[in-house]
Amino acid sequence: MAKPDGVVPGNIYLFRHGETEWSLSGQHTGTTDLPLLPEGEEAARELRDVLHRHHFERVLVSPLQRARRTAELAGLGDFEVEPLLREWDYGAYEGVTTKEISARIGHPWEVFVDGVVGGDTPGETIDEVAHRGQQVLDKVWPDLSNGDVALFGHGHALRVLTAVYLRLGPRFGSQLVLDAGSMSVLTHHRTTRCIGMFNLSPWRLMKDA
Repeated sequence: MAKPDGVVPGNIYLFRHGETEWSLSGQHTGTTDLPLLPEGEEAARELRDVLHRHHFERVLVSPLQRARRTAELAGLGDFEVEPLLREWDYGAYEGVTTKEISARIGHPWEVFVDGVVGGDTPGETIDEVAHRGQQVLDKVWPDLSNGDVALFGHGHALRVLTAVYLRLGPRFGSQLVLDAGSMSVLTHHRTTRCIGMFNLSPWRLMKDA
């Protein structure tokens, strides 16, 4: 249970899926269900070496195959599929690069500021993505009383979730970098919610050692 000061003992581990064809090319990948590239699969396998002794009370994974496969290869196959962890619905900007969108609208485009427009899918506002992030946090909060939780998801949605966790506006996510295949930890210092570490690739650090 939570300590008398209201702090729960567990941390939230965030994992962005490994590299895909579109994450490599810079195409926005929301609802499109792409597989991992071989490099993405290899990075996830190496993550197993980092996590094999770590116990998680609960593991939630986006329904998209790139996130599910990352969790499986990382050795955390006993997970729950959580639709709330899906990526931002980019609407008409699905599969399009930032450069192409900027040319289309006539000025530099930033999803956290300009948002998206409807296309084959309706798209989402940043507030809708933030609401999903809050729902995920509400869902796992009781589990943090017993230990750590792992979330496997996507770049933009996890950046917004981090902002929500920190009790900041969702646009704070634009100040965060979250690479494919990275690991981050959301923690606390006394009663203040904090970033313990962010956008780390421990398997690459191990290779360089």
